[in-house]
Amino acid sequence: MSSNYSRRRLLKTVAGSAAAVGTSLLLPHGAQAAITNMDLLKESLQQTALKGRIKHSVCKWCYDKIPLEDLCKAAKDIGLTSIELVGPAEWPVLKKYDLYCAMPWGAHKTLERGFNDPTYHDELVRLYEPVIPQVAAAGFDKLICFSGNRKGMSDEQGLENCVQGLKRLMPLAEKHKVTLTMELLNSKVNHKDYQCDHTAWGVELAKRLGSERFKLLYDIYHMQIMEGDVIRTIKENHAYISHYHTAGVPGRNEINDTQELFYPAIMKAIVDTGYKGYVGQEFIPKHGAPLASLRESVQICDV
Repeated sequence: MSSNYSRRRLLKTVAGSAAAVGTSLLLPHGAQAAITNMDLLKESLQQTALKGRIKHSVCKWCYDKIPLEDLCKAAKDIGLTSIELVGPAEWPVLKKYDLYCAMPWGAHKTLERGFNDPTYHDELVRLYEPVIPQVAAAGFDKLICFSGNRKGMSDEQGLENCVQGLKRLMPLAEKHKVTLTMELLNSKVNHKDYQCDHTAWGVELAKRLGSERFKLLYDIYHMQIMEGDVIRTIKENHAYISHYHTAGVPGRNEINDTQELFYPAIMKAIVDTGYKGYVGQEFIPKHGAPLASLRESVQICDV
């Protein structure tokens, strides 16, 4: 059923209910039916309207089979205001549909080769330096980055190396008001050997850098696998977090009752910290209607 058809049907329902209310003023026997129609309409609107306490986003790579323009149209229909993990070449398409990019990318090498290895520092600086101003010019304020894999490196050495590399970019990030955001990923299931795999390590890195323009992407799926205790961790460390991602555990699929996390409570905890940013849906749809799963996930997170 098309969204245009749904809107036409809704308008007819409104018109019909309004007419019924007007008639009921003259015909008392019809009043109860009119009130019932309006109550049903209000209930329907309450089920679909978003509350506005969470700004909703979606990661494009999870829907790669859907052309970007079609995903933009679907996002608008669902109530999303951002599509993320897209680079500069795709930003004009988002702008066409008045969509934001809550977490841009396009400067990093790979997840495995990041700032914890000084071998890559010069190259990473060359990659990030032109993109940071591009992010700001596009009206966005974050840019993703990664620690890289350990490759036998201690946590302390990894911290020292990341500080050394990232400090070369912090003046530029601060100048353009772009927050470099390092993603927390699990090294148990999906990203073997990745170094920034615990919140405490990422928080320590943020403290050592000492800049408001470096924070963490707290991926709820990844951190549930690595450390659990999601709500307490968010409450205690929210000052160092600039973005959140979702997915179901286990499997990285839908975030409904097929998995172990209770996302309404997690979202409420995020809102209670005073967070005003975006939450990005990053689950891989398992069922046959991926956009229906996306709509459901937004409703689940809309506390």
